Amino acid sequence: MKKTLLSLISTIGIPRIIIAGFLTFLLITAFVLGVDVNRLLSDSLVRIGRNGLFVLALLPTLKAGVGLNFGLSLGAICGLIGLVLGLELGITGINHILLALVIGVLLAVIIGYIYGVLLNQTKGQEMMVGNYIGFATVSLMCTFWLLAPFRNPTLVWAIGGRGLRTTLVLPGETSQIIDNFLSFSFFGLNIPTGTFVLFFLSCLLLYFFFKTRSGLSMVAVGSNPVFARASGIKENTIRIQSVVLSTVLAAFGMIIFAQSFGFVQLYMAPLMLPFPAIACILIGGASLRKATLLHVIIGTALFQTLLTITLPVVTQVVAISGEAGDITEVLRVIISNGLILYALTRKGGD
Repeated sequence: MKKTLLSLISTIGIPRIIIAGFLTFLLITAFVLGVDVNRLLSDSLVRIGRNGLFVLALLPTLKAGVGLNFGLSLGAICGLIGLVLGLELGITGINHILLALVIGVLLAVIIGYIYGVLLNQTKGQEMMVGNYIGFATVSLMCTFWLLAPFRNPTLVWAIGGRGLRTTLVLPGETSQIIDNFLSFSFFGLNIPTGTFVLFFLSCLLLYFFFKTRSGLSMVAVGSNPVFARASGIKENTIRIQSVVLSTVLAAFGMIIFAQSFGFVQLYMAPLMLPFPAIACILIGGASLRKATLLHVIIGTALFQTLLTITLPVVTQVVAISGEAGDITEVLRVIISNGLILYALTRKGGD
């Protein structure tokens, strides 16, 4: 019995047990303070489905030995372009999502290929280079959003009639269309069925992909590049394929995120997008040498739930103590960046 328990602890990992225990403590505290626990858990489920694909997009590059994809913003921008073009054309509902998906994926394939070629030229420094490329591209796109010839009056600034607004509201027919698909309530919890189905279906497809010849080649390159080259596997080609797949998943994730959020945020909004996703997969137990779908799911659930539950509970505690002022935003920054710092300083999945 003792060996079984120790084996279970070793498999799950002490950090994840500590975080899960802290989450349980927060839920009990919320219940005692009279906070709506069902609403907190419902919001957590929405956030998990909303952000899951971004975390999943990190898996191909980790498997192929490229490292953490700090250039995740490139794929997100491709998804944003697809969404904005759909708004410009006045398309709504599922057709808007499908159009954005087609445009986003096509752009992501092209951008991902160029990005992958560049990373092949900077082996050993992929994460640093990806970070710079992501930051530079987001900044460059600020100019594009200002100068692109969009004419839809609901999208451009009222004064001057040119340049996209910072935040674009999705039409009611498009907003949360996937979240609400087959959604239902279970013991007071609102389950965004459509988003969860897409997330787990994407996980399943990626699982089967890693069982194919291309997927196994990707794993081989990440595990032992010398052995892979000796086996006739084209290392550079496989690395590019992993970057393209990661960029495509990020574009898909941006479309799902936007419809769930109900808004399209432009300009500097995608700048820090890779960091929470990276924190999720690392907190889930992944490392540069080993990453699995289980790490993606566990990490996303822990990080997003902790981020959702902590703020209302601590805010309620502060209100009861009689302290003046709203510290919600300060707490959000401290908690989110603290978790990211913890995740990024971990080694070997400990």
